[in-house]
Formats: sequence, structure tokens, C-alpha cells
Amino acid sequence: MGSHRMVLQAARLAFLGALVAAAGWAAGAPAALAAPDSFPLATDVRLGGDETQTRFVMDLSRKIDLHVFTLADPYRVVVDIPQITFRLPSKAGETGRGLIKAFRFGLVMPGGSRIVIDLGKPARVEKAFVVDPVEGAPARLVLELAATDREGFLRKVAFDQRFARAQAPLPREQQSSSGDVRPLIVLDPGHGGIDTGTKGPNGQMEKDIVLDFAKRLREKVESLGKYRVLLTRSDDTFVPLAERVRFAREAGAALLLSIHADSLPRREGDAQGATVYTLSETATDPAAARLAEQENRADVIAGVDLKDQPDDVAGILIDLAQRETKTFSTQFAHKLVATIKRTARLHKEPLKSAGFRVLRAPDVPSVLVELGYVSNKEDLQSLLSDSWRDRTADAMTSAIDGYFSTHIAGARTGSN
Repeated sequence: MGSHRMVLQAARLAFLGALVAAAGWAAGAPAALAAPDSFPLATDVRLGGDETQTRFVMDLSRKIDLHVFTLADPYRVVVDIPQITFRLPSKAGETGRGLIKAFRFGLVMPGGSRIVIDLGKPARVEKAFVVDPVEGAPARLVLELAATDREGFLRKVAFDQRFARAQAPLPREQQSSSGDVRPLIVLDPGHGGIDTGTKGPNGQMEKDIVLDFAKRLREKVESLGKYRVLLTRSDDTFVPLAERVRFAREAGAALLLSIHADSLPRREGDAQGATVYTLSETATDPAAARLAEQENRADVIAGVDLKDQPDDVAGILIDLAQRETKTFSTQFAHKLVATIKRTARLHKEPLKSAGFRVLRAPDVPSVLVELGYVSNKEDLQSLLSDSWRDRTADAMTSAIDGYFSTHIAGARTGSN
């Protein structure tokens, strides 16, 4: 993913909620925003095919970049491109062919243009690319569409939304001046501020232990040079669970690790070792359910915001996106356990699941890591040991790197 895609997707986010206004776009930019002659020209457009497969071709004066995504209700394909000058036939886009009912085009912001294609029924984008001019022929923007069903279309919408957020502009203090598009990992030190979390026998507080560990882990991951890392809190501040989820989603996290250190009431025995949790509405066991309930007390609202989608679509999108996200979360959890066991003691059941609110982002693979039990003497000794924390952070860094080595992929329309 190049920096051009980041710019284009930022434009998409800024205008996603205003697509309805696109119906009034003229064929070309308003006079006040007319593009200079140096911008690429769109000189012709044509459609081919039928209701099974349809091709959209636009002639251009030179090759450009593009980013394609889909929207539901009504079915649309949206193409974001750098600013161009549209000099198309006067009625271009008013009628369609095959899967395409009509299309609109115009300037959406200085530096960015957009093409919105209205579909007669659900369709998937099989190919999207721009070819260089050759032997007197112009450059061409080409979309190849194929009929699909509603569920398949909505699945693609869900994936598109996830990767749009993955390129969302960060708050100013978090932005990379170089347009850094390396995968972003969000580390979430549990608790903070008035919420101290578990306390050790001598007043050791979970919130301090996990913050120290998260900072160590950040340094080690960043030292690889392959990833960006943000913390949901970097000091003794209370952050609601919903805000932690929102932070990860809006920052464009490719992975969220929530870091905790558990405590077990005496009546439940003297458990020991690290545990990795994934999201599930049905807890693995009563202890997992108890822990999730305990952690969820920090606030009462899960952070899922799909207000821009109709209610009936939002539920489907959450379900579809969360299926894939759960798969990635589980794969990372397995890799994390396999790596940690080389350097740290694991719980007798190291992989569990429960309904943790902080893991509920439908589009960010997420796990919650309990480093150990503050209520266990040996675990607490490890948690307070610099050498143990360094070894365990090294192991988790290795797991993160291994995960991304095999899972940097996405529902992205390729280009040739």
C-alpha cells in the first residue's frame, strides 16, 4: 500500500457520510474548482457486457492510481482517484449496461476525484486497474464486475470498511510525517487512574505492572523497524473500554493486544501462569466468565459504531466482519501461546475465550493477555522481575512478527 492510497482513503472517510449528495454531481468539476491543464484528463468512457459480467472502461491522458470500495443499500462501487479533469460526453453516466445502472463522477476535494457506480444488483469487483498508454492508445481505467449475492456483497462492504479504517488519518500528534503505512499495533495496558485493577499483597498494582510491560513491548516491537505501535494509555490515566476499542479502530490498528495481570480469589485455588483470551459470548469456563465480568466493569458500553449504515445492514456487517476478525484473533492467540511457552510459565489451560468488551472491535484482530496471577507468589515475583519482563516481551515481539509475516493480507482489490 503506497502513500497515495492513504491520501485517497482519507478523502473517502471525509466524504463517506455525504455520498447521497453525489446525485447532484455534474459531469466534471465546478468552474470555481476547475482543474489546471496539468491534471490528467478523462476523455471517454464505455460499458460492455451483460448482467453476469460487466466492464467499465475510462480513457485517460496518463496512468493514475486508484482505490476501489463498495457500499450497500443502494449497491454501489466507488472509485477514488487523484484529481482529474473530466471531459466526457455530455450524457456520460446517465444510462448503464449490464450490472451498471448509471454512474456519477466529479471532484470531492482538492486533489481527489471520485467515480460512483450505481449497480442494479449485487456485484463484486473482480479486477480494477489502470493500464499505461501504448502505441497511440490512451491510458485506461478498467473495472471488471461480476454478479454475486447479497451476502457476498455485504461481506466485501465489511472488509472495505475495515481497511478504510486501517488507513484513517491519525490525530495530529500521532501522524507520521512520511506517510508511514507499516502495520499499526495497539497495545492496551489494562486499567489506569482510579481503576487500579488487581492489587498484590504489598500494594503492587496491576495498572502499574501492565503499563511498564506495555512500554517495554512497544520498544521491542518498534526496534524491528517493521511496525508502528501506539498505547491506549501511556500514563496513569483511566480510559473507558469503549474508548480503547474506538482508539484502536480509528487509529487503523491491524492488531490489538490488551495486557492484564489477573488475581484469583482463594476459594478458586492458586492458579498460575500466562493465559491468552479471545472473544466469545460463551466463556470457556466459569473462571473466564468471572474474569471477563470483572474487566468489563470499567464501563458499560461496547465500542461498535456503525451509525453510517442502516440498522439492518449494520448487524450483518458486524457479523460478517467479526467472523474473519475472530479467525485472525484465534490464529494470533495460538502463535502467541506457542511462543510465550519458550520463556514463561503458562496456565494449565493457556487458551481461553470470554466476552471481554475490549476485544469487541469487529474489524481489529484482538487478544487479551493475562501475563500471570498477582495472587500467586511465583507469578508476582516474575511480574516484578526486569529479566522476566524482558524475556516475555521478546517472546511476544517474536509472536507478533511471526503473525504478520504470514498474515499481511487483506480484502484489497489488486492492480496489475
